[in-house]
Amino acid sequence: MQLLRLGAPGTEHPAVRTDEGVVHDLRPITPEVDGAFLAAEGIARTRRALAAGELPVVEGEHRVGPPLAGIGKIICIGLNYSDHAAETGAEVPREPVIFLKTPDTVVGPHDEVLVPRRSVKTDWEVELGVVIGRTARYLDSEREAMDCVAGYVLSHDVSEREFQIERGGTWDKGKNCETFNPLGPWLVPADEVPDPQRLPMRLWVNGELKQDSSTKNMIFGVAEVVRYLSQFMVLRPGDLINTGTPAGVALGQPEPKAFLRAGDVVELEIDGLGRQRQQFGQA
Repeated sequence: MQLLRLGAPGTEHPAVRTDEGVVHDLRPITPEVDGAFLAAEGIARTRRALAAGELPVVEGEHRVGPPLAGIGKIICIGLNYSDHAAETGAEVPREPVIFLKTPDTVVGPHDEVLVPRRSVKTDWEVELGVVIGRTARYLDSEREAMDCVAGYVLSHDVSEREFQIERGGTWDKGKNCETFNPLGPWLVPADEVPDPQRLPMRLWVNGELKQDSSTKNMIFGVAEVVRYLSQFMVLRPGDLINTGTPAGVALGQPEPKAFLRAGDVVELEIDGLGRQRQQFGQA
């Protein structure tokens, strides 16, 4: 099954999609898919409600919003694929590179993404998102880390490279422009993803394949990332971790680099986690 949220921006309601593609309303058991829902065994309760026939079918077409509400923080891992580090001329990190995105960058998987004013280097990044389901602090093992993962989601870590790299300071100002984190279409429970390090991932720009890789190429896998982060910050239910992107971003291409402009269309997917499509507009 897949958890999702349907409706206009700001008024989405929770739903669940079965493997057969039937969408059911989740409001009989929860007002939201958020950290509180995940911490209170919401996924198990959803399965029981589906099996008991307690969830009405959702009829008609609806906008698909971000599958997770009330995100506490978004922690991102930079340079987490060796081929991406190589294409950008960076050294392979000895420890995970960490930066933060603000939760208000999150939009739906098919919403418009805005190229910032005065931007000349807006870039794409397909990423595996990890959603935390229980509080994690000072974890001792990767097994403990995986026990804290509620599920996985397709995440698009849109970036402005001039703001990020050439304007001094931290990476954050190139990562936190409005609409810079399309998320979804759905959240897949962790126990329905047999191996998060064996997920093919792809991204196209205007129909041209740009990224074609797999999570098996991560430098630091999901379990190690969660364990590592818990040494420096408390991870709470509803937090999102963007785990990095493989090679194929505009920054790593030969000159002239084809950064994104208004009117471009980006499509991306991770096997089992769904597909996104965004048309880019101008802020």
